[in-house]
Amino acid sequence: MSEEKPPSTTFFNRLADKFFPKTLKPREQLMQALKQAEENLVIDPYSRTVIEGAMQVESLRVRDVMVPRSKMIMINSEASTKELLEVMVSSYHSRFPIHNIEQDSILGIVLAKDLLAHFSQDNKDEFNYKEYLREAFSVPESKPLGVLLREFQQKKSHMAVVLDEYGEIAGLVTLEDVIEQIVGEIEDEHDKEEENIIDYGDGRYLLQASTTLVEFNEYFESNISNKDYDTVAGLVIAGFSFLPEQMSAIDLHGFNFKVLKTDTRRLYLLEVKRISKDINSTSEGVDS
Repeated sequence: MSEEKPPSTTFFNRLADKFFPKTLKPREQLMQALKQAEENLVIDPYSRTVIEGAMQVESLRVRDVMVPRSKMIMINSEASTKELLEVMVSSYHSRFPIHNIEQDSILGIVLAKDLLAHFSQDNKDEFNYKEYLREAFSVPESKPLGVLLREFQQKKSHMAVVLDEYGEIAGLVTLEDVIEQIVGEIEDEHDKEEENIIDYGDGRYLLQASTTLVEFNEYFESNISNKDYDTVAGLVIAGFSFLPEQMSAIDLHGFNFKVLKTDTRRLYLLEVKRISKDINSTSEGVDS
């Protein structure tokens, strides 16, 4: 009776190479694989968008999605209970940074539910925010979003104060801001209509790619023709002559447009910088 020979090492090597490749596929191949998976009904379009969003998060920085300081809703450390309540009710937010009198430092975070708990106890005394103050988690504006997401999980935190290179308050970023880059916009019944253009105050603007050229021209006092396309997304795609990848940049009509969020179908979010007063100039360059 002959003994059965064990499988050769070559067989195991071929098997390992097939299921556990030693080198990762290039990004383009992975995106193509996702497209084929959707076409073959292995995944649905939403799942594909989420996977692509998760991949793009690693390329974004906090500065790309933060709420700039000019748009932050903060509460003065000297505010009365009535003033606290007015701010909380009018904003519909659940977390509020408390700043010092000089407005150059965040003392901590107060939750709306803390004020609610104060009133639920039929307490007629002034609300002492110091009893409820939570530590303010701060991050540099250059931090990658993927790293921030993991820190949010580790610290069980939902909000972080963003600091610039000088340690000054640059803005605010929330867990929801990061997750929206993966799954898309998350809206509730209190969300107000989102602004299409947000001024970061340092020469950079955050722009919804679906912004019409009419609105863009009004905001920047430019005169870009909308004869061939209605939106900024159309302008940028025409400039590239194809759908650009994330972090690709192009100079058009005196502006620099950088792609912050996209998928294989459309553009979502752009960063805009004015580079010239010559708003009628043609494409000056592409960077990808």
